[in-house]
Amino acid sequence: MNGMNGTGTRQRHIAHLHLHTSLSETRYADIIELMSGITPHVQAVPPNAVQLDLTSALRYFDLSPYEVVQLAKLRLKALYGIDSSAGLAGNRMLAAMAADASAPGDTTWVPTGQAAEWLYPRPVTALPGVGRTTADTLRRYGLHTIGQITDLPSATLQRLLGAGPARLLAERARGHDPRPVTPAEPAAHLITDLVLERDCLDPAQHHRAVLGLADRIGQRLRGDSQVAGRLTLTVRYADRSSTTRTRTLPEPTAHSPALTAAALELLASLGLQRARVRAFAVRADGLLPADSAYRQLSLDPGDARARAAEAAADRARRRFGRQAVRPAALAD
Repeated sequence: MNGMNGTGTRQRHIAHLHLHTSLSETRYADIIELMSGITPHVQAVPPNAVQLDLTSALRYFDLSPYEVVQLAKLRLKALYGIDSSAGLAGNRMLAAMAADASAPGDTTWVPTGQAAEWLYPRPVTALPGVGRTTADTLRRYGLHTIGQITDLPSATLQRLLGAGPARLLAERARGHDPRPVTPAEPAAHLITDLVLERDCLDPAQHHRAVLGLADRIGQRLRGDSQVAGRLTLTVRYADRSSTTRTRTLPEPTAHSPALTAAALELLASLGLQRARVRAFAVRADGLLPADSAYRQLSLDPGDARARAAEAAADRARRRFGRQAVRPAALAD
């Protein structure tokens, strides 16, 4: 249980804990510190989950992986009064799926050798990255379960979804996930702001200001190889009062079109009309390393082209400066 697998490689034991409460940044940091007393390999999964790599902790505690998870849950309840449900598996994806399948307070353990059997009957929508469009496409061809995906010839799946999405889906359906548990501070954030030269009444100028700030956030995130889980827009008025709106993104992202769409929706929700605005600020938080976050599978070839164009624009900015490439709406 604590040893090597058949190839001589030490098995990983990853736990995913859903915390049945809302968390402030301070309380989230306290919980990360508490879990660090069990293993140093703890990663926040906003807004209310944590993942623990227990592999190195098993020998220290001389307990089974399941018993270490119960210890973590007991500490959460005893010290903070927080109930939790958990998943335990050989990688991050399977652990999260097992936690999703757990009733409140329960723990679902998927041993490494039983992962394929556990996945086989589960709905394909349980896999990360399978959204409504992908699910509808698969459903039209009678593909409802993960087992049906694994039984399907790879060439057939590629004809249905395209080469890239088919490869990713097949890997996930077989339970593969190489991502490590990476400790990260949940309070990490990026801020861009703009103080206007004079009070602005023009909604079109408000739109341009927020668009530009969100685009800069995207550039900085990609430059730091990070993705954001939440955006916050703060508007400061001529009388020095301010309004703030926050939105959790559908998935962590550094893609500028997704960030600008969310920021502009926040702006629209304020109903400023002809408010006298002095400054804007856009904040991105819930940051994660880009290689530790799943991206939603997309069947839209335009999405791949947009991301390729964005990468080319980033390369041009690195070579010629930040103003080398800008959204058309920000052109002088």
